[in-house]
Amino acid sequence: MSEALVAAEAAVTGVESVPAASGARQFWRRLRTQRAALVAAAVVALLLLVAVAAPLLTALEGQDPNSYHPALIDSARGGVPIGPFGGVSADHWLGVEPQTGRDLFARLVHGARVSLGVALAATVVQVAIGVTVGVASALGSRWVDQLLSRVTNIIVAMPLMIMALALLAIVPSSFPRPVLVALVIGLIAWGNIARIVRAQTLTLKGLDHVAAARLSGWGPVRVARRELLPGLAAPVITYAALLVPMNITVEAALSFLGVGVKPPTPSWGQMLTAADVWYQAAPQYLLLPAGALFVTVLALTVLGDGVRTALDPRAASRLRVGTGRGRGKKGQASATAPVPPAVTPTGADKSTPTEQHPTGGTAS
Repeated sequence: MSEALVAAEAAVTGVESVPAASGARQFWRRLRTQRAALVAAAVVALLLLVAVAAPLLTALEGQDPNSYHPALIDSARGGVPIGPFGGVSADHWLGVEPQTGRDLFARLVHGARVSLGVALAATVVQVAIGVTVGVASALGSRWVDQLLSRVTNIIVAMPLMIMALALLAIVPSSFPRPVLVALVIGLIAWGNIARIVRAQTLTLKGLDHVAAARLSGWGPVRVARRELLPGLAAPVITYAALLVPMNITVEAALSFLGVGVKPPTPSWGQMLTAADVWYQAAPQYLLLPAGALFVTVLALTVLGDGVRTALDPRAASRLRVGTGRGRGKKGQASATAPVPPAVTPTGADKSTPTEQHPTGGTAS
């Protein structure tokens, strides 16, 4: 309930209403009941920790992501790593890269910094622009709505890869490439989230607490901040969790085309594109970045579903693992179990009820 409705009710009844529990506390309480979402959050936190602590991890291993080790590859076989499992040893925990001999563990953890950093930064730019345009379009006048809707349609119809190739090709190479890739992806691919936010905002405008806030004289910015943004949190966070793996894929495609992150800076996309010819001779070179990408996508998807359910408890989770749905169904089944009929005494007339007459007889 909005502050305007609370104040109106208190003025009519003369009784101060008891404040409800904090929204953040309710969110965490609902999220803790979903084991799958908690596991996914732990996996995402671990990936972020690995990305941040990549220099420390490589220093602990004693390797560098860009150092070549030609003695660890077999030149006679085309550059295949020497030793079992791609050259796994105490000095190289995950083996070495074919043809170059660079340490795979060091490139994998440093690639997590680039891939996750670019994807998260691009997602932040997309969400910021999409939410601003969507809310402004829904709350603005008819002309503002039409103008912003036309701009959003143009952005949605714009081919992402072609525009990214054109923008990345004309920017000087001195500009930091990971920052440039994140900005280009964020500035081109915000149309879909703007559409979602606009549709959701139009739905929220018809609710009583939003109408009461607008009638009380609140401005559009205050209405959006106090009444609309809490209702937009669930769809925005859910869609943002799905944008991160999509942006990782876009960064990999741009790196494959030669306009993304430049070598020797490692990224999962570069490792995947360079490993397409080594999947038979050195399968770990392909499986390691592909597995990291799969785990990241799965964890973000499960976490996004859990956050959506915690923010909107009326929407049931699409995942059955760790949501307590089985316990809920069992409780519902026990609550709706048929009640056995009452036992009728032997010899009583079941067809016509009898009534005791005041004089001692019976009246039919």
